Amino acid sequence: MSFETIKYEVKGPAAIITLNRPEKLNAWLPIMSAEKIEALDMANADPNVGAIIITGEGRAFCAGADIKQAFNADLEAAEQGGQGRKRDRNQAAGVDWVGAVRRAKPVIAAINGIAVGVGITMVLPADILVASEDAQIGMFFVKMGLVPELGSSHYLIQRIGFGKAHEMCLTARLYDAQECGDMGLVDHVVPADELMAKAMELAEQIAQNPSPQLRMVKQLLDANGCETDIALVQGREGDALVECRTLPEHKEAVAAFMEGRKPDFKAVAQ
Repeated sequence: MSFETIKYEVKGPAAIITLNRPEKLNAWLPIMSAEKIEALDMANADPNVGAIIITGEGRAFCAGADIKQAFNADLEAAEQGGQGRKRDRNQAAGVDWVGAVRRAKPVIAAINGIAVGVGITMVLPADILVASEDAQIGMFFVKMGLVPELGSSHYLIQRIGFGKAHEMCLTARLYDAQECGDMGLVDHVVPADELMAKAMELAEQIAQNPSPQLRMVKQLLDANGCETDIALVQGREGDALVECRTLPEHKEAVAAFMEGRKPDFKAVAQ
């Protein structure tokens, strides 16, 4: 399928979504969110895909929103009393990018260069973040007279803690990859020429596991990550375990263990 602002390919067990406006440093446009969700849907529907990688074409991951095309449109809509002032510009036209990522198969962000503004908030809900040593990340919103979006005021604190999240958002400075690794914003920092190899390695490890249970784990982590009622946490886990025991993937795992072989989860998923 042909897209305007992204590329989509399947390589081994991974679907790779590449932001594809390199001449604009992959600056975000509203159509990009819609196309990314369409690509996520394709990956979710493909039984050969076990994980999804998001990266950028060229020397940047995403240099934030396209100021000329995206911001100006919102300003004009706001001045005319339209929806630009009432909605998150990155959730336009009913697009729920954060929800789509959290409902999707496991998502790995491979941050290959600068990622600022929406360039970082779009991947904070991803499951694993891998950064090139060339990556630079910044929460630039206050510099543009704006505030963070896409759930980032939640996910950023979840990743790096209260103090660092405040520092990052309030100073709006640019952080290099090593700083981001040290404070836990990204999970791996690797040389630039090893970035996709590391993302593929993680995708292959994830894809060896059964897809339904991977997505159930994501749901549990989302529901329980900030939950203080431990009885409720265990209740959700218990309900999920009861369901798992009825699924063919669990039965295959037990049979494979008893027979001394590797489980074939794809075979039982047919």
